[in-house]
Amino acid sequence: DGKAQPRRAELRGGVTMVEGPRTVGAGDLDLDFVEVDGAAQPMRARLRNEVRISDDLQVLWAKEVDCSFGPMEGSKGHQLVQADASSTVQLQVKDGARVFADSLQADLVRRQALLRGPGLQVVRGPVRVDQIASLRVDERERSARVDGPGRAQGFESSLLADALASAKATPPKEPSLRKQFEATWQEQMAFQEREADGAVLELRGEVAVRAEPEVGEIDLLDARAVTVEFLPKDAPSAASSAKESTAGGKDLPVFVWIHGGALVAGYSHESMYDGARMAQRGNMIVVSINYRLGILGYLAHPELSAESPDGVSGNYGLLDQIAALKWVQRNIAAFGGDAGNVTIAGESAGALSVMYLMASPQARGLFHKAVAQSAYMITTPELKRGAYGLPSAEAAGSQIMTAVGAADLAALRAMDAEKLTFDAATKGYGPWGNVDGKILTRQLVTTWDHGEQARVPVLAGFNSGEIRSLPVLLPPAPASAEAYEAAIRARYGDLAEHFLRLYPSSNIKESLLATTRDALYGWTATRLAIGQTAIGQSAYLYLFDHGYPAAAEYGLHAFHAAEIPYVFGTAGRTPPYWPKVPDDVTNRRLSDAMLSYWASFARSGTPIADGQPAWEAYGKAANYMAFAGKPQPGTRLMPGMFALHEAAMCRRRAAGDQPWNWNTGVASPVLNKATGCR
Repeated sequence: DGKAQPRRAELRGGVTMVEGPRTVGAGDLDLDFVEVDGAAQPMRARLRNEVRISDDLQVLWAKEVDCSFGPMEGSKGHQLVQADASSTVQLQVKDGARVFADSLQADLVRRQALLRGPGLQVVRGPVRVDQIASLRVDERERSARVDGPGRAQGFESSLLADALASAKATPPKEPSLRKQFEATWQEQMAFQEREADGAVLELRGEVAVRAEPEVGEIDLLDARAVTVEFLPKDAPSAASSAKESTAGGKDLPVFVWIHGGALVAGYSHESMYDGARMAQRGNMIVVSINYRLGILGYLAHPELSAESPDGVSGNYGLLDQIAALKWVQRNIAAFGGDAGNVTIAGESAGALSVMYLMASPQARGLFHKAVAQSAYMITTPELKRGAYGLPSAEAAGSQIMTAVGAADLAALRAMDAEKLTFDAATKGYGPWGNVDGKILTRQLVTTWDHGEQARVPVLAGFNSGEIRSLPVLLPPAPASAEAYEAAIRARYGDLAEHFLRLYPSSNIKESLLATTRDALYGWTATRLAIGQTAIGQSAYLYLFDHGYPAAAEYGLHAFHAAEIPYVFGTAGRTPPYWPKVPDDVTNRRLSDAMLSYWASFARSGTPIADGQPAWEAYGKAANYMAFAGKPQPGTRLMPGMFALHEAAMCRRRAAGDQPWNWNTGVASPVLNKATGCR
């Protein structure tokens, strides 16, 4: 209506926003808005320090909160529907309910909450819960779980039926729980086994499971709380398989996960990487590793090389990964794992690391299969000399040493590690492996061209929306279709018509997204499949093209890393700001299928999932599997895509002074014809 309305706000310091009865005050706040009847309404917020959001229906205070808002019934406004809060929290929502806690995780749409704090209080009319350590509430299921010393009293049946619980309750001496058995202890405890195989049974109160109960029977003894997960009928348990392993029977396959994060960030304990479900469903051992990152993981420098007996430096993060794989070889049998059946797997920079390991002579024999999710086979700096438009790794190291104010290696080592890491990143240091002749002997593309990579089966793929969450990799968009086509013709010459058929000027935005996606991820995944097939190894190619409403809302269909929670079965444990994966049949079935394919590949080198389509090896037919709602097999993924980007890489390598990475499309250098290149 001719007025500007906020769509995104980042507020720092003493900020106050006032609109009618609504006030926002923050020391630090990120906020997304949506338009409702011409006015801005908050949809997503991360609030830090002392924050207050107020209107006539809603008040929120917190030290640190991560929350989202949804439409309010019977109103044009929005109410709080999800919250993650730490420090002291006081929350007042619709109907006058108030919550006081040290921490809060809530989904008020699903009517679920997890609250923690020694002085926790929930107040709603006559309802009061206090002096407990933690409370888990699910109003849909009309249940609650209370842990820790304290008491729960005054629940209204309309709010929390079947929720009476007390930490001081005394269980019967020898009760047992059988199929379809329900019991209540003195109207204080309620527990029930779901009939479906694989369901989870939660026993609340002072209960425990006897170590070795009879088949079909669970004895409740004496403990605070127990969760029991039932495997499908006739499925072997991980514990029994581990016993077989250590007793000399069938060993368990090992899946080693290498996290992503551009070699500057990330960690193995990210909850989305939790391997528990994969280990159980796949009947295998899951290992996740950390490795040095940033300047601490990849700095090369002449002084460091001079200290090395091999005259090399850098690649320390890669050496950490190799050390972790050696640890697995020495120790995994103690966990029931088979050191002769190890799969390395990673996403993004983790997948780049997988390729480094496949290329490194130092890692030979340490693994037997490889999974590369969204890998990128870009130019690798060389240690001693500049090549392909990049400075040598040692020169880059000398440059960053000067930039952070260190006169020599001793001064660099004397710096605070955290400050050094931060300063190096902000001053533009980019961590990469380097071709040093020992750890990495050639450019990755050349290693694969010579068939020198590890001779192991590979599962590799990419996501259709990779760049939707990585717009920093995009070049500026040309002003018109004519300008776009002119830029492509000037750079791609005889390849321009091929390029414009794949990435037309009719939709420049989508063409830019697709070009960068394919030059980095699509080309690499296909090259891995072709390369392993050429040396007689099985290769399995995939495209993740699955979307869901929360991702679509932000234009993030099948975004970079979106497949990870499906592979691990951790859709409910994604990081903050991750578009929430729906807990519905379609997404659960897709996750089950992907987890099964990945686990089967780790076990046998062939991805198989019960009740799902056969995933054929890449082979001469160029087979692949698409994941879009469900697994969908196909052949010849994106015809012409690989040939174009392979030709572009080949011409750049022949020129000798041009890197191949995200400088593609309208950002590409001029690609002159070269001998041996298409």
